[in-house]
Amino acid sequence: MQLASVWSDVYASILALYIGRAGGHRWLIAVTSEHAEAAAQALRGLDGKGETVLLVYAGLTPLEATLCEQTAATLGRGLAGVLVVGRALTGGPAVTVPVSTQLEEPGGLGYQEGGSYPAWTDALGAAGEQGECPPASVCASRGLSVRVCTPETLTATLLEWWAATPHALVAAD
Repeated sequence: MQLASVWSDVYASILALYIGRAGGHRWLIAVTSEHAEAAAQALRGLDGKGETVLLVYAGLTPLEATLCEQTAATLGRGLAGVLVVGRALTGGPAVTVPVSTQLEEPGGLGYQEGGSYPAWTDALGAAGEQGECPPASVCASRGLSVRVCTPETLTATLLEWWAATPHALVAAD
């Protein structure tokens, strides 16, 4: 996939749009800064259809805002799914994140973060370790399909998902 655009949002998250072949679906990969380079490398090595937005975020509010923006009707089509990069999990319980105030930067604007989020399960029904994953629960709260993987298994996890989704996979390098 080719990097087409990079921008930041009001929460200082970095977003990058990767474009593949014509057609296909829209995907979002959510990573923390520690996994950003591995995710970018993985996307550069793929030859798939559609678009993938890479979100480098810190906190649940930036993720929620991006999910809202990326599922807006004005984009013409919703997200086929969200891949959260972190610990390999196949499902998790509902979580409650204590409400706190986050600051953009010293002296900057603040925002409230936290709340209750539902349980989630792997979009392909994979069996494996279960555990709390607040970002995956945020995706589930918005009715989005979600998978969670490690940086090392990102490419294989995404290819597996694409292969299981009609019109999503072209080829891999």
